[in-house]
Amino acid sequence: MKKIEKAGALVLAGLIGGTSACMALSPEPAGSAVKKGMVTNVEPPCWWTGMANDTLQLLMTGPGVGNADVSLDYPGVTLDRQFKLDSPNYKFVYLVISGDARPGTMKFNISLDGKKGTLDYTLLARDRDRSEYKGFDAGDVLYLIMPDRFARKEPAGKRPKNTLEHATVDDRQNPNGRHGGNIAGIGEHLDYLDTLGVTALWLTPVLENDMPGGSYHGYATTDYYRIDPRFGTNDDWRRLIADAHAKGLKVVMDMIFNHTGSNHPWMKDAPAADWYNHPDGKTLTNFRLTTVHDPYVLDYDLDHTVNGWFVPDMPDLNQRNPEVMKYLIQNSIWWIESSKIDGIRMDTYPYADMEAMATWPRDVLREYPDFNIVGECWYSNEAGSAFWQKGNRLNPRETNLPTVMDFWMVINGRKAFNDQTNPWTGLNAVYDHLSNDFLFADPQHVLTFLDNHDTDRFLAETPEKAEELGPWKQAVAFLLTSRGIPQIYYGTELLMSGSKEGSDGYVRRDVPGGFAGDEMNAFTREGRSEVQNDAYDFLSNLLRWRRDKARDVMAKGSLKHFMPQNGIYAYQRKLGDKEVIVLLNGNDTPNTVTMERTLEVLPYGTTLHDVVSGKDITIEPEMTFAPRQVMVLENF
Repeated sequence: MKKIEKAGALVLAGLIGGTSACMALSPEPAGSAVKKGMVTNVEPPCWWTGMANDTLQLLMTGPGVGNADVSLDYPGVTLDRQFKLDSPNYKFVYLVISGDARPGTMKFNISLDGKKGTLDYTLLARDRDRSEYKGFDAGDVLYLIMPDRFARKEPAGKRPKNTLEHATVDDRQNPNGRHGGNIAGIGEHLDYLDTLGVTALWLTPVLENDMPGGSYHGYATTDYYRIDPRFGTNDDWRRLIADAHAKGLKVVMDMIFNHTGSNHPWMKDAPAADWYNHPDGKTLTNFRLTTVHDPYVLDYDLDHTVNGWFVPDMPDLNQRNPEVMKYLIQNSIWWIESSKIDGIRMDTYPYADMEAMATWPRDVLREYPDFNIVGECWYSNEAGSAFWQKGNRLNPRETNLPTVMDFWMVINGRKAFNDQTNPWTGLNAVYDHLSNDFLFADPQHVLTFLDNHDTDRFLAETPEKAEELGPWKQAVAFLLTSRGIPQIYYGTELLMSGSKEGSDGYVRRDVPGGFAGDEMNAFTREGRSEVQNDAYDFLSNLLRWRRDKARDVMAKGSLKHFMPQNGIYAYQRKLGDKEVIVLLNGNDTPNTVTMERTLEVLPYGTTLHDVVSGKDITIEPEMTFAPRQVMVLENF
């Protein structure tokens, strides 16, 4: 790629506001065609020169615009083709942007029913090289935030009134209502997150969800290019990412290509009859993801899995329609380029068409080779998740998806870490889980977690005493020191607990102190209980050690583990001359064992520093471990 002309970007910024203008809240097209009502919207709202893919799809919206004649004369840009599908209110215009095209304002000439007008469209200069988009990896720890429930900063202006469901703090007692958290509230607590020791933030979707109710979660998109005004503006989003980057924190954006919200304008007037699957809404998904790789599957069952609506208010997009897929791919690239996100988490990945979706990570990674994408693949076993990962030899089709999610820990972790460890249960279940890593093409590109916004919390109830934290500490220590990319759900450090039974809202509670009027402020040490501070200190100590000293070992180090015996599970992470050895006593009682089995990595007389206790530990032929003791021994 040609060297980016930053001077050109600065000139352009002075003329039209640069990327900031393109990111503005609800950016509206300009030109006489807009004033005459011929064009009401253009997506994407701007684009860039120097992209790896030289073809750009513009979707123009307006009454009857599909029948318009569109022409363009701009150096280095060719209008390749234009067409409408079934609705006359959409026009697809494909441009080829050559390497010689310069940033500036393109003027389209539009002729419709005797009326003529112009439409302005901005080409920007890229302000960084594609190699600067580094993504996230196993050296990171993601902190999952639900913006509506984390914190609120009162904006200077009034709260939006033009939405179907208003964001007010008055509904905070309703687990399914909007509680009023916003992007600015997250920004107010970046110091807290940095001090905690995480390295990346994953936010559940922040795009507009203009639905009648219950869409605080963000998974019912109604505008793919607009931040939900109850969370903030497009500029607020860009500012949060810039502020996070200034503190060394990455940001992962949650996206949904499988479905939209039922109030998306496409539901009232779709560009094509096959824009949605089963547009009558009578076919819901069966949630049986095994049908996707079942060699004996019936077409009926597979159709219901992939093409059925996720729920009645989330209609299923048809990714097999090439215009749908091109629109979605460009949308994700637009958000990467305009806001500088560091990764994407894609919701409900196996529910979309596999072959069509394979073109998405392919095109994104062509544009940003070092970027990372994680797909939600919700399986109770390792094989189902591994099937979707890029390079898996068991899948006859290449998915191009670099990272998948490992739900085994969510489904089995609470029992595994709370049971006593004997030859078949407790930490032996964790050992057996890792022994199936041969199924994954790349186990280090597996997102591991104990819970998230869609599951029960790891803790069924909040412990009242520090002595009750043993299983929780072991689970957290394993999460942060084993293979893969760890993800922590917000409030884990505060021992937030709960079950989904009755409402998802019960595992999506507000953080105490994040909202005006809260009696306690858990963001401060004084606002946390003694047992919460014990948990916070344990987790933060490991997170900061991992970030500041052991990041490369966790990102690239090898893993060896010893089959649990006499209740003790031991494993080693090693990179060059750096080594971390973890010892876990999987029982509620003191445990005296001989250390002969671990001589391969722990010779007698070896003295290592224990990150957990802060003490030096000398390996002896016989050692006694306290109930549920955790040792994280470093040899740096």
